[in-house]
Amino acid sequence: MTLLLAILAFFSGALPFSVWVGRYALKVDIRNYGDNNPGATNVLRAGGKGWYAFALFLDICKGAIPVGIAHQLLKIDGWPIVLIALMPPLGHALSPFLNWRGGKAVAAAFGSLIGLTLWQLAPFSMLFVIVWSLIIRPSGWALLAAMACLLALTRFANHPWEWTAVVIGLILIFIWKHTADLKQRPQRMRRNKQK
Repeated sequence: MTLLLAILAFFSGALPFSVWVGRYALKVDIRNYGDNNPGATNVLRAGGKGWYAFALFLDICKGAIPVGIAHQLLKIDGWPIVLIALMPPLGHALSPFLNWRGGKAVAAAFGSLIGLTLWQLAPFSMLFVIVWSLIIRPSGWALLAAMACLLALTRFANHPWEWTAVVIGLILIFIWKHTADLKQRPQRMRRNKQK
């Protein structure tokens, strides 16, 4: 059962919704925009806020639904749920539908956290990302700082150890997918002062 659900979660995460939104709704390849990433941010660049929100919603759902079914409905716990929860972002990062290439897995990871913890971790992860994005750049460093805060929260709040293990796994995936950002030194964001 665990193996089957993990495979299903991987292929759910691998569904390239943002690419399909670009192809069928916007009639463009979103990978030709911005950072060439097959994710919702390039849907924003190619088609605006409405299509971005739609693509982002789909990318979150493809993580939340399989993990939620496994954990909330089927009551799978322990190491099996850790494996299942990491499959959607891994599938997004390594999609067989895109010749084993994929995006940075942030939205799918957010969805996995929703499926695993409902709303106990997801709002904090969003808050940490927003705060750190206003403090440092590039975005890869801000994301890792946010995940470090989330990791600390799981221990200080005495959350289940499975949550901590999933956050550690997500950090490793983000390090892999944000290599270009992490090769740059982190810098503090500067505010433009009007004279």
